[in-house]
Order: sequence, then structure tokens, then C-alpha cells
Amino acid sequence: MAKRKPITKSIKASEARQQFSQVINQVFRGETRVIIEKSGIPVAAIISAEDLERLAEMEAKREKDFAILDEIGAAFKDIPDEELEQEVARAVNAAREELRKERQAQQSA
Repeated sequence: MAKRKPITKSIKASEARQQFSQVINQVFRGETRVIIEKSGIPVAAIISAEDLERLAEMEAKREKDFAILDEIGAAFKDIPDEELEQEVARAVNAAREELRKERQAQQSA
């Protein structure tokens, strides 16, 4: 059976203090993710260790992806933006033309 997605609920900080044990148990069982509010402003969250691990993995992947983009950007740092935009437009147009030709070949076959 598929695991149910936890609901996210917001509670006041004072309520979280009073019901801390219950809140922790609900989070542990995967029933709830809790947003703690002070004066109606979200200031913290209580999530399961599993959610925290998943968040850390996503952050690591994001950092890796952006590092790749930074490397690509560094390779073109000395090329003016206008020239890059023209080259990108040419490459996109060439790829579109190639796709059109492939589709036409498939339709005529």
C-alpha cells in the first residue's frame, strides 16, 4: 500500500510548546508537517528526518546542477551577450529545421 502524504498544518509557537510531544509524534508517524508561526508569520518548521534527508539530497543536486551552469557560463565569459544570443538563436533555428526535415521524412515514408 502506498504511503500517505503528510498534511501540512500551521500552529502558533505557544501551541507548539504546549503540544510538543503530540506534534513530534504526528511528524514521526508521517502524518503531519508543521509550520510554526509567531504573530502569524511562519518562522520554523518541524518535519520528519526522512523529509530532511530528502531536502538535503535535493539541495545537493541543485548545487551540482548550478555548478555545471557556472562552468558553462565561465566558458563563454569573454563573449559579448549579443553575440551569444545570436549564436543561441542560430542553434535553435538549426535544430528546429532539422526536426521539420525529420518529420517530413517520416510523413512521406
